[in-house]
Amino acid sequence: MTPFDIDGPLLVSYPRFEDARGMFAEVFNAADFKAAGIDCDFVQDNISMTLRRGTIRGLHFQIPPFAQDKLVRIHRGRIFDVVVDLRTGRNVCCEIAAEDDRMLFVPKGFAHGFCALEDNTEVFYKVSAPYNKEHDAGILWNDPDLAIEWPVGVRDILLSDKDRNLPRFKDLPQGLF
Repeated sequence: MTPFDIDGPLLVSYPRFEDARGMFAEVFNAADFKAAGIDCDFVQDNISMTLRRGTIRGLHFQIPPFAQDKLVRIHRGRIFDVVVDLRTGRNVCCEIAAEDDRMLFVPKGFAHGFCALEDNTEVFYKVSAPYNKEHDAGILWNDPDLAIEWPVGVRDILLSDKDRNLPRFKDLPQGLF
């Protein structure tokens, strides 16, 4: 498990075993995660299919008591992944691809979003709390105070109406986390 320069998020590698039949990988083992200091109970698995390169999803999070830890893995394609600390606005970015054998752990208290770098990208993620519409929140993807350098041009970006209208970080209520 590789930490970033912000305490909390981790890049998680897992071994892949290949032979003439194909491959096998154990991508989640609760005991291994607990031994590494990640002790959360995942209660829901989600998958998103992003049809077009340049689509941005996020930056999303849920407010307590429905705050979520996330474990993000790519089934197909490649993403530019972004995690924002909701206490400070500091963020980290990384690229994850299906063939990388890596996942991103996003703890509670962080917003998460990504940009698809390939058409037909599938993102699979485990979460530690169920989705709750009343506790769903987010930050504007292009908030100038966050200074995220998205890897696609503005003309190539596809957003949902929801994501286009999220508040800036400075306009979030204080003390959420």
